[in-house]
This record gives sequence, structure tokens and C-alpha cells, in this order.
Amino acid sequence: MSSPGAGYTYPPYEVSWLKRDVLLFPNSIGATADELHFLYELHPDFQVFPTYPVILRKLGSKCPYNRELNKMFAEFKRTNQEVIDFYTTMASSSIPGVPNFDSRRVVDGQRLIQFFKPLPTSSSTKKFEIQSKVIGVYDKGKTGTVVETEQLLVEKAGDVYARMVGSAFYVGQGNWGGPKGPSTVNYPPPQGKRPDFVYELQTNRESALLYRLNGDYNPLHATPEPGQKMGFGGAIMHGLFSWNSTCHGLLQKLGGSNPANIKEFQARFASPVRPGDKLVTEMWKTGEIKDGWEEIRFIAKIDGGKVALSNGRALMKCVGGSSKL
Repeated sequence: MSSPGAGYTYPPYEVSWLKRDVLLFPNSIGATADELHFLYELHPDFQVFPTYPVILRKLGSKCPYNRELNKMFAEFKRTNQEVIDFYTTMASSSIPGVPNFDSRRVVDGQRLIQFFKPLPTSSSTKKFEIQSKVIGVYDKGKTGTVVETEQLLVEKAGDVYARMVGSAFYVGQGNWGGPKGPSTVNYPPPQGKRPDFVYELQTNRESALLYRLNGDYNPLHATPEPGQKMGFGGAIMHGLFSWNSTCHGLLQKLGGSNPANIKEFQARFASPVRPGDKLVTEMWKTGEIKDGWEEIRFIAKIDGGKVALSNGRALMKCVGGSSKL
């Protein structure tokens, strides 16, 4: 049975970026001075960190950890070079043919990105847009509804640079007669095997304040009051900080910090990270190689605490930890 919302297309929107933007992004997710090809605009191999496209999109799904925050939709960077007032950029959207779901009760599920072409370090000479559509809307019964969407970063001339897929779970909003949808594919780490690589990233009280300058100005990540109200005890890190910094860890440890050595990356949001937490990412090489790309499994944990990202999977060309650039 086909999902009634499948194929619904949102209006495309233009996106743009400067060299300053692509310098800031790796600085905010843990890139180090021996990765100057991400951090120095005059480096002969200056390039964009591959997951940067997630910064350009609209905020189509909400905080992975708290329902109250999800009264709000907002935009990420798009074409804006100014600070965005998160609260005044709220917008809602509906999908024809399915119920109007309550955005106050939705959590971010999983996010995937596939890389097709490296981005130019500035969009000044080309026109880019995000094209979005619904993959499916799935009725999970009493527990809720899953809405899965796809976003393509496209040069208006026609080339696709990246594909992003995300799922949002509308809690307790099922039983409307829709299809259940396909079963979720899980990618657990190998049982009983020590990780092949471990990457640690120590955050500090300023980490979220730096990351938000990429374009996600949600006050939850800047000032303690929203997080105190929501039961977090104060500000928390952006979920996509954990997601992006973990991808950086994989690329650094396994891919020689070379974006050409990663084809696909995905993870499921599990628990919030607080400024000052240490993120520990454990990685396993599976030995399963197809067309030169090896499947990698990983999880990201808060040191001494909960799993922050689960169901981690990447397709990589593993060359070790030293930079080849």
C-alpha cells in the first residue's frame, strides 16, 4: 500500500554560502590544526567539510529530545548572512492527504546524508537550491506516525551534490488508517568485539555558542532558561553538533580527513549532550566492501553516560588516521 503523502513536493528554496561559512563549520565540530584544508582558505586543497549541506536546509524536524520545544519550526541558514530570530521564523507545514499532525509532539528520529559531488568553497559563481519531498507517511498505530522526507542539494543547472533523508516521529498520533510502512533497518555494532578505533571530543561551555553561529539560533543551546523549563537542567548541545562532529571523527580516524573517502553517513538521535560532556565514538570496520566502499558501524556515547547517537553506519574508503592531503 502506497503512503498517501508519498511524493508530495515542497517548494524549492535557494541556498548560498561564503568561504567564511565553510571555515566556521569545521571549527565548530572539532577540526584540528593538522586539518588546514578545512580551516585555512589559502590551503592548496581548501575544501568544504562534507556534511555542511545539513546547515543549509530548513529545520524540517525538531528537537530530538523534547516535545515542548517542538511547538516551533524554524529555518537554518538558507541564504541568510545575519543572525536569525529563532522564534519569529517559526513556520508550519502540512502534507496533503494525511492528517494535520501536532508539531508539539514530534521528535527527530534518524538522519542520513549521501555525498555525490564536493561543494565549491563559495556558492558565489553558481546557484543552488534545496528540493524537498515526502518519501512516506507511516501509521504506527497508537504509538504515532512517522514522516520520512528527502532533501536534495542541487545546482540549478541540474547537478545533485548531496541527498539528505530524515524521519520525524509524531508521538501518539497514529490510528488514522494509513499504511504501517517498511520495517526499520538496524545497524548495531558487532557483539563481543572491541572497537577498531575510538574518537573522543571534549566539549566545553562555549561549544554550543560557537556551533549556533552556523545558523541554528535556537535559544535552547545558548541560555539555560529554556532547558531548565524543559527538564534538561540548562542549555544542551545541538543534536546536529553530535551528528556532525561524529562524522568528523570517523573521517579523521578512518578516512585520512579526506572527504573523498566517505560516501554515506547516518545515525539515530538517542540522548542529548550537554556543554562540557565528552563524546566518545566507537567505530568498527565490518570488512564488507562493495565497489571499494567499506561499511563502518559506530555509536557515540557520553563519557560515563548514555548513548547519544545509535544505529550508526557509514560507507568509507579506510586509509587510516593520517591526513593524505
